[in-house]
Amino acid sequence: MPEISDARAASPVVGKALEAGIVVLYVGLLSATLYGGVVPEYRTAAGAEVGERVLAQSAERVQQAVPTDARAVRVRAAVSLPRTVRGRAYAVRAENRTLVLDHPADRVGGRVALALPETVASVSGNWSSRDPAFVVVRSGDAGGLAVRLESGDGRGREGGRA
Repeated sequence: MPEISDARAASPVVGKALEAGIVVLYVGLLSATLYGGVVPEYRTAAGAEVGERVLAQSAERVQQAVPTDARAVRVRAAVSLPRTVRGRAYAVRAENRTLVLDHPADRVGGRVALALPETVASVSGNWSSRDPAFVVVRSGDAGGLAVRLESGDGRGREGGRA
C-alpha cells in the first residue's frame, strides 16, 4: 500500500489564506480610492451647494428686513445660519451691496448681489457662523438707511465679529 502523505491538508488552508488576502487587498484599495478622491470631491461639491443656499437665504433675510418706502426705521431681525459648511466655520460679509461667503475651503464660497431700494445708503458688517446673526436697519445720518450685519449675543452691540 502506498504511503499517504499529510501534505494534502495544507492545500485548503493555503487556499483560504489567499482568498482572505485578496479580500483584504480589495477592501483596502476600495477604501483608499473612495477616501482619497471620490468622498472629498463629493463633500466639497455638497459644501459649495450649501454655501450657495446660505448666501441666497441670507440675502433674502436682509432684503426682507429693509422696508421699501420708509425713511425712518429701526429694525433688528435674527438670521438663521448653519453652524458649519463642509464641517468648517465660515463668515458672511457685506461688500458693495453684495453678500460674500468666506470659507476656509477654496472651492466653497461665493457672492450674491442684494436687491435693495434706493433709500439704502450703506451696507456693512459681517456674520460669523459661530455666533447668532442679526440684520440691523436704521436711519442713517445722511437721510438714507444703513443696513448692518451683526454677530453676537443680540444685546445691541455695534459691529460684528468674524
